[in-house]
Amino acid sequence: MTGSSTPSAHTGSAQSASVVHLDIPDGREVTHRDVAANGARFHIAELGEGPLVLLLHGFPQFWWTWRHQLVALADAGFRAVAMDLRGVGGSDRTPRGYDPAGLALDITGVIRSLGEPDAALVGHDLGGYLAWTAAAMRPKLVRRLAVTSMPHPRRWRSAMLSDVRQSRANSYIWGFQRPWLPERQLTADDGALVGRLIREWSGPQPPDEKAVEIYRRAMCIPSTAHCSIEPYRWMVRSLARPDGIQFNRRMKRPVRVPTLHLHGTLDPVTRTRSAAGSGEYVEAPYRWRLFDGLGHFPHEEDPVTFSTELINWLKDPEPDR
Repeated sequence: MTGSSTPSAHTGSAQSASVVHLDIPDGREVTHRDVAANGARFHIAELGEGPLVLLLHGFPQFWWTWRHQLVALADAGFRAVAMDLRGVGGSDRTPRGYDPAGLALDITGVIRSLGEPDAALVGHDLGGYLAWTAAAMRPKLVRRLAVTSMPHPRRWRSAMLSDVRQSRANSYIWGFQRPWLPERQLTADDGALVGRLIREWSGPQPPDEKAVEIYRRAMCIPSTAHCSIEPYRWMVRSLARPDGIQFNRRMKRPVRVPTLHLHGTLDPVTRTRSAAGSGEYVEAPYRWRLFDGLGHFPHEEDPVTFSTELINWLKDPEPDR
């Protein structure tokens, strides 16, 4: 079954290229290439010139979730780069390296490989969790931080352990702790579960069926399901382990770059209450923005509103607290 075997670095590379090397909506062609970082190879999609903005996708998606923002950012004078995280899309599927500290080093390594001194990080869902982590671990490489649909890692841990409603909302993460079965479920019927999750997690304007079909195909690339689940297995199984406790302590280090925190009021995966307390870990200008009527994917559900908010903030020389 797809995703049920231990991956090797280049598992499914030929198939992944045909699935993930896509164009974006307005007919513009993005530049697809691979960059080396942190001992692995990462696929990126790039458009525009200017200060680097690095876009980090969440589950169950890949770089293409940022297709609208790539255009908007490029038009606004930025070098917009969307990367596939380790194990997803066109990036290497390695046997190890799915803990958040390691994944954050993938991200900062990509910044260096792109020849840039720093980047504004924009992360959604798991990509947001890793963006928080990278900003705390490698602050000199992160110019600004924008996170959507994900609390700070310490807030996430606290909510999962003490908030019954948040723990229930993340029931899929608890389900990922089982061996083998989650991979089979994600790839069954050509990734039908991926489509169901995206529709259930969205507000009244979910991504269209074409987008859902693309995400379903990407999840069925060999070993992708396994690699997509591994970060969540680490996040839960490490809660009481020394490595998880050590990571939680490391995340006490405050974020010291301007931070934009975005959230949909109808997000059924991450409760607004869970995300809203993340500002206590930011010792810099922090802006909290709620999108009324949007769910877990605000950048896809209302890309114009999301992109406008993001770009205005990126261009603000002194974003207020």
